[in-house]
Amino acid sequence: MYRWQRHIYDASRKFYLLGRDGLIADLAPPPGAHILEVGCGTGRNLIAIARAYPTARCYGLDVSAEMLATAENAVARAGLSERIALRQADATAFDPHDLFGRDGFDRIVISYALSMIPPWRAVLDQATHHLAARGSLHIVDFGDGSDLPAWFRAALTGWLGWFHVEPRVQLPARLAEVAPARNLVLSHATPFRGYAVYAVLRRP
Repeated sequence: MYRWQRHIYDASRKFYLLGRDGLIADLAPPPGAHILEVGCGTGRNLIAIARAYPTARCYGLDVSAEMLATAENAVARAGLSERIALRQADATAFDPHDLFGRDGFDRIVISYALSMIPPWRAVLDQATHHLAARGSLHIVDFGDGSDLPAWFRAALTGWLGWFHVEPRVQLPARLAEVAPARNLVLSHATPFRGYAVYAVLRRP
């Protein structure tokens, strides 16, 4: 699907993938942090993270070879190839040591990827498993739109379906289950009248 869309992905998605820049601003990583994005796509977020936190080392994985090719070109143009490492991998079952030589990350980001991955619960399990001590997982994705007009919710859901995107309305409930099971502290919000869900799982 992204063989052609990758060329216009960032230009088109900026109008409706809301909350990504807020997530990046809230990361507040420690100096020299290692930051992973799961489902990094075109590399747009990783480039913004690397620029916002100049001492951080950044890593991205994606299952799409086409998207990674676009990301690699974007990272090179930004002059950040030395600080951003990209690998092809399945978000539901990846070994960060094999991919990047690391076992854990100070921050992990999942931005509008869970709604595109049918086994999204497995992605959550993988990400929480690879958090370093005092690390945190930051998620932004489509919400249930509970405070939006019904016609808008219906139109949005139908339109997203054309791109095989499905809002994970069960996400907040699943996060509430994962947090105590993994000894994590959960905070979450539903900005833009429920258009999005923004959640953070932290190691205490």
